Amino acid sequence: MQNCPGIRVGSSSYMLLHSVILAVGKAMEPKIFVFLLLVSCSSLFNLAQGAQRYQGKWKLLKRSIGISAMHMALLPNERIITFDRTDFGPSNITLPQGKCIKDLQSSDCYAHSVEFDPATRAVRPLTVLSDTWCSSGALSPDGTLVQSGGYRLGEKVVRFFKPCMDCDWEEDRNGLLSPRWYASSQVLPDGKIIVVGGRYQFTYEFIPKASSSDQRLYQLPFLKETRYSPLVPNNLYPFLHLSTDGNLFVFANDRGILLDYLNNKVIRSYPVMPGGFSHNYPSTGSSVLLPLKLFSTDNGGSTKTPDAEVLVCGGTLPDSNEKANVGIFVPASKSCGRLVITAASPKWEMEEMPLNRVMGDMIMLPTGDVLIINGAAKGTAGWSVAREPVLNPVLYRSDTTKSDKNTRFEVLSPSTIPRLYHSTAHLLSDGRVLVGGSNPNANYNFSALYPTELSLEAFYPPYLNSTKPRPSIIAVKPGLKLGYKQKVSLEFTSKGNVNQADVFVTMVAPSFTSHSIAMNQRLLVLAFNDGVKNSPSGNYLVEGHAPETAALAPPGYYQLFLVHEGVPSKGTWVQIKE
Repeated sequence: MQNCPGIRVGSSSYMLLHSVILAVGKAMEPKIFVFLLLVSCSSLFNLAQGAQRYQGKWKLLKRSIGISAMHMALLPNERIITFDRTDFGPSNITLPQGKCIKDLQSSDCYAHSVEFDPATRAVRPLTVLSDTWCSSGALSPDGTLVQSGGYRLGEKVVRFFKPCMDCDWEEDRNGLLSPRWYASSQVLPDGKIIVVGGRYQFTYEFIPKASSSDQRLYQLPFLKETRYSPLVPNNLYPFLHLSTDGNLFVFANDRGILLDYLNNKVIRSYPVMPGGFSHNYPSTGSSVLLPLKLFSTDNGGSTKTPDAEVLVCGGTLPDSNEKANVGIFVPASKSCGRLVITAASPKWEMEEMPLNRVMGDMIMLPTGDVLIINGAAKGTAGWSVAREPVLNPVLYRSDTTKSDKNTRFEVLSPSTIPRLYHSTAHLLSDGRVLVGGSNPNANYNFSALYPTELSLEAFYPPYLNSTKPRPSIIAVKPGLKLGYKQKVSLEFTSKGNVNQADVFVTMVAPSFTSHSIAMNQRLLVLAFNDGVKNSPSGNYLVEGHAPETAALAPPGYYQLFLVHEGVPSKGTWVQIKE
């Protein structure tokens, strides 16, 4: 038997694995045998590290939703909209009678998109008309999912899904000027959505098309300059982060720029990220904008504009995809880099994750910590070109000081389900993280080395297993519709005494997740720094202000959380606009 990395030959862990595999291996197909070996190695590697009890837990929510969750978004009505692609062939869920999609050559009666209710676990099939494979999206200011691009007949389509009980997809077949396959989206301060890049597309544009300036393409040579090669670009699905000055940070392959998108001008170029790794598709890493901390400078709601700091983690060597295609699976990167993009002289601060990871998702938790989840330890994104699923999520505590870098990371409890290429993860309003997808196969294949995965599971971060009481938001005043710089009060309850120094309020923008990118993800720590008071009804009260500008918080829906001693409340949806 091939040795498992990290498990000593002759140890009790090794002997257990050896006996189990030999006992059942003879009766199995070779592919299933290899899969069991890989999963067993991963699990026993954790055992070999000692009797450590990892924090966090997993729960299977649905064995099958009928499709593989390649793309995912949470709407303000608490429904998850998820979809894969329309040219996979039959899915495992059919459309309602009479809703088959017909063209000149065939009729498709299978659903390739569904609505999922995390509270009841109900699944509703949806009708998507064009191919959504490897597309992008974001929520518009009114809460509509605006989803763009895809493959072939879907590459210029803009799709809309409104947050209502019986809604279905609506499509604008000519919503884009340029084909967008593997592009990225970001909501802007004026509420428009910028769509950047795509395979062989070195441009950007704005949607929906509401003005004359939206009816043109803007050139972005940076996307061509950062390609590793035309066939292995290593810069698709570029990372986009709206900076606090309203300009757009764009990261592709191993470097970033600050783009004045209105005037089509690169106003800043940043240093190359050290390490020699690529971080975008197919050498897929992930990235987040770290929490934006707002502090009042007067009683009128004015705040000092915070620095914007970006975190990029994972990826692999530039030639890994070429090697994986001939059966050589290169270890993924452990590197993470932080860059203050608003600094006078920006410089990467480098550190290492506990585990190698490519295709990891990075999800901002309500506490401001980052959850790194899903992915593989070897190979790249693409069909069947990754090995050694990374089953353990990692918690990254971004607030930990530079001198305590080693305590920023914590390895958490492992899943039993590999989540590789075409996996997704998304924060839910109750603080759990929804995890789904994984299909590194060219169609639905349930006997491959890593089979198509139709399940959804939830990861419970450590704060949901805490012995500390969980606060609960009772009321938001003056209401759930906020204006910029507006005074806001939150009434909340919590068992026991409240430690004023450990109370803060966060506002989280819902993201659109696909291919290890949570587009439009954003977390603000609000300027609620006047302490905790007692409310007339006997509860607790905190007062502060909404974000001052749309550059800090683009208009739209956000989840509002109150955090006490590291434990967040359930989120309350609020909408901010001019």
